[in-house]
Amino acid sequence: MSAPSSDASRHVPFIQQRNLVEQVADYLTQAIISQRFAPGERLSEVQLARDLGVSRAPVREAARLLESRGLLVSQPRRGFFVRALDAAELGDVFDLRLCLERHAMGRLMARYDAAAERVLFEQVERMCEAAASDSESRKIEEDLAFHRQMIELAGNRRLLKAFDGLSHELRLCIALIGKTHADPDSIATSHWSLLDALASGDEGRCREAIDYHIGVARDYVVQGIADALG
Repeated sequence: MSAPSSDASRHVPFIQQRNLVEQVADYLTQAIISQRFAPGERLSEVQLARDLGVSRAPVREAARLLESRGLLVSQPRRGFFVRALDAAELGDVFDLRLCLERHAMGRLMARYDAAAERVLFEQVERMCEAAASDSESRKIEEDLAFHRQMIELAGNRRLLKAFDGLSHELRLCIALIGKTHADPDSIATSHWSLLDALASGDEGRCREAIDYHIGVARDYVVQGIADALG
């Protein structure tokens, strides 16, 4: 008689399944951000399962996961569709982002030191390297990483959790900034002004810098969407 399996071994299939779902979700996220799947497009579970060499179950679970992250919407008996954000919804995302980052900027200024400056300086350098590459996904991830690091350095875990909850929609927004910005190559270098403001120790300057930084991004995206719809 064989020995009973351990708790760990009984849970291995579940862990493997969850990893597969996350892999499918990562693939779909990148496809949506790069607009290989256009806003409003219906996703075919059958075709995706065939293309990825998996069953329909992990595709369906991944779609539900992305629905919870705000990237897909479901319609009864019709399936999942890529979420099409309108100008008002994008404005709401940027308003919430501004609230989070404005507060983080103030907290970070009060504790800003050489170590924090080095972390952010190196991240802007990585952003500039990414800007010179042909990888749109790398540009998006490095941009998001800078703002996440800034909030993490502010030392409020709840603030960081709120930002992480918004991160998937922010990826869509950052992708749209790159498509609508008059000079997309300048997006990375525009972050140097945030470091200058933090180094100044001036609360008003920090607030002005983050308001301008996010406000410009919001204006490009919202106006770009409004023009496309108009």
